[in-house]
Amino acid sequence: MGSWLSGPGPFDSGDGSDRKDDGSSKYPGERLGLPESGPGSLARTGRRVGALCVDWLVAYGLAGLALASGLISLATLSTAVMVIWIVLGTVAVRLFSFTPGQLALGLVVAGTDGRDKVGIGRALVRVLLIALVIPPLVTDSDLRGLHDRVTFTAVLRR
Repeated sequence: MGSWLSGPGPFDSGDGSDRKDDGSSKYPGERLGLPESGPGSLARTGRRVGALCVDWLVAYGLAGLALASGLISLATLSTAVMVIWIVLGTVAVRLFSFTPGQLALGLVVAGTDGRDKVGIGRALVRVLLIALVIPPLVTDSDLRGLHDRVTFTAVLRR
């Protein structure tokens, strides 16, 4: 939306050397120094949505087990699913750099700020922004959602 209105992004060099003639990057992830395809390239939307669906199914399964064992009631099932999904996403990204869904679809969460791991704070902010739904829908030319830009992360192919 508004490529000329938004100005240079946070990873632009400003001299135009990383741009095509029309002012845009040659491919998503180029400004971040990532390859165009293969391992280490930015994950496309389809894989990311698929991983999110797998994560939700895992959260529903764990909540269903908690419901069957009497730990939660039917009235609190939806809240339990959300809490499980948030905890699972935060802890898994912090410990392993991927969620179960991302593991299944060959994705990994990496920092774009030079740090080795995504810390617990950044992982929590990232998953809370995903839960708000709108931030992942607002993407830049690198196909990174607002939640990734705010937390200086990117979802890459393994």
